[in-house]
Amino acid sequence: MADHFRKHDKIAMAKGKPSKNEEEVTFADDGHSELLETIKTPMYTSNGQLAGVLGIGRDITERKRTEEEKLRLEEQYHQAQKVESIGRLAGGVAHDYNNALSVIIGFTELAMEEVGPAGPLRADLNQILTAAQRAADITRQLLAFARKQPAAPQVLDLNRTVESMLKMLRRLIREEIDLAWVPGTDLWPVKLDPSQVDQILANLCVNSRDAIEEQGKITIETGNAIFDGSYCADHPGFIPGEFVLLAVSDNGCGIGKDILDNMFEPFFTTKDADKGTGLGLSTVYGIVKQNSGFINVYSEPGEGTTIKIYLPRHQGRAVDVQVPSPEGLPGGRGEMILLVEDDLLILKLSKKTLEGLGYKVLAANTPSEAMALAEQHPGAIDLLLTDVIMPQMNGKDLALRLQTLYPKLKCVYMSGYTANVIVHHGVLDQGVHFIQKPFYKKDMAKIVRKALNEKAK
Repeated sequence: MADHFRKHDKIAMAKGKPSKNEEEVTFADDGHSELLETIKTPMYTSNGQLAGVLGIGRDITERKRTEEEKLRLEEQYHQAQKVESIGRLAGGVAHDYNNALSVIIGFTELAMEEVGPAGPLRADLNQILTAAQRAADITRQLLAFARKQPAAPQVLDLNRTVESMLKMLRRLIREEIDLAWVPGTDLWPVKLDPSQVDQILANLCVNSRDAIEEQGKITIETGNAIFDGSYCADHPGFIPGEFVLLAVSDNGCGIGKDILDNMFEPFFTTKDADKGTGLGLSTVYGIVKQNSGFINVYSEPGEGTTIKIYLPRHQGRAVDVQVPSPEGLPGGRGEMILLVEDDLLILKLSKKTLEGLGYKVLAANTPSEAMALAEQHPGAIDLLLTDVIMPQMNGKDLALRLQTLYPKLKCVYMSGYTANVIVHHGVLDQGVHFIQKPFYKKDMAKIVRKALNEKAK
């Protein structure tokens, strides 16, 4: 320890004036460390000869920890502000943007039905559909990052969920890359939307694939983890509690410190412009935060990367996620649907789609027009299909008013952005049937049929 202090004594003597330093000192008796703030002042005799150095020190260990914690909290606050700003932006554009994409996708699908599989315009229409889907993915990923993507969480066994995805994930990566699966034993349940697990794993595996130049390996792993307060105090970013780990590792090129600090930012990418939007990892970040989890990244250039996601343990029992059967579109049986949409093009598209599926349709452009049609209609109305965000009143309020006229009325909502009308804290209200814009004909067919088949409560 004497040698440690003597180094700063020499600095003060060389300068010939007081020197202020921060010195970390490890004590030999028990090995603990303290951070000291020292002031070293050269002392001189009456004839100007150097007599020694006066050192004054104080323990600033706790003050330094407090300053670092304050800085960490400020960074978290700025990150939260950034997410909120992006959320407002995403929500502001998503409604109109997704309405426009619904029209493009919907009328393209109708045109493809008219052209037929061997028609001369089929390839061109397919290109339109592909481009529209790419645009829809960008909006969906922005909403996911901002935690404004509607979710329908279920209690899941991540092992079963991951296993059901392995075939699809292997198609996403190249043949020369090995995909290893290491399931944890006695895994605790988690609660989140199964489609969000799909998004997390697809984005992480694609990211790992792009980091591997030739042959390589991607490993998916699950496990249980418990963190106490003392562990979290020594590991910034960790949260005390019981968690389920979902980790994706690769032996690719690794990530440098400058990239690590920005990798979850929207539109941040090191890939070529035609190979990525920079929204994949930000989507993962948003989904994990929406579900009260956290992420840790371990990486070194040339050594590969491990991204560890921790999701809160849920006490309920896991359910089996039903895999949709590849049967044809479920159609109508002549049921009467009241369709309400303030965008005239989507109103026209949805009416044509529903009638093509075998339903009868009353179409209204405003909530007041819908109320008038319902009051004047002589027969039964089986289902309300309504936009969520509209002038005059929102879709939920309209449904409540219409149910005073038709107590057994079923309801399906559709929207490109729900605000908090039928979604709270990112979760769809219990029992709500929802179609996310932009949608395909098959989406509308399945959800409308499911709502009509549901028994009255």
